[in-house]
Amino acid sequence: MKVAFATQDMSRVDAHFGWAKNIAIYDVAPGGHVFLKAIEFEGDLKEDGNDDKLAPKIEAIKDCAILYVAAIGGAGAARVVANKIHPIKVNKPESILVLLEKLERVLNGTPPPWLRKAMAKDRPRTFKFDE
Repeated sequence: MKVAFATQDMSRVDAHFGWAKNIAIYDVAPGGHVFLKAIEFEGDLKEDGNDDKLAPKIEAIKDCAILYVAAIGGAGAARVVANKIHPIKVNKPESILVLLEKLERVLNGTPPPWLRKAMAKDRPRTFKFDE
């Protein structure tokens, strides 16, 4: 499953979603993780109540199942959840690699229901109907 991280320095989750300079995206599975891409955002990223700056970020993470942030505003959280992305807020700046390792350990065990649902985002739904 794809996981996004709001980051200023590309090594820690240390950014508010709306103000994040970068979004790092990884593919995460029980057996490990792979860095996919980093998206850099430019322009006026400060807090100003302008929710238009969220659109490119939502577009960048639309195929992710989880988004790690240091903080996220109400409008941003609503738009993230509406796109079936589970936001996770960290209490203090935390290493992306440490978070990836924790997530891999959870995936190797018994993931909680919300995580199983997030993991299902990557799988196409198929239905088998009996005649």
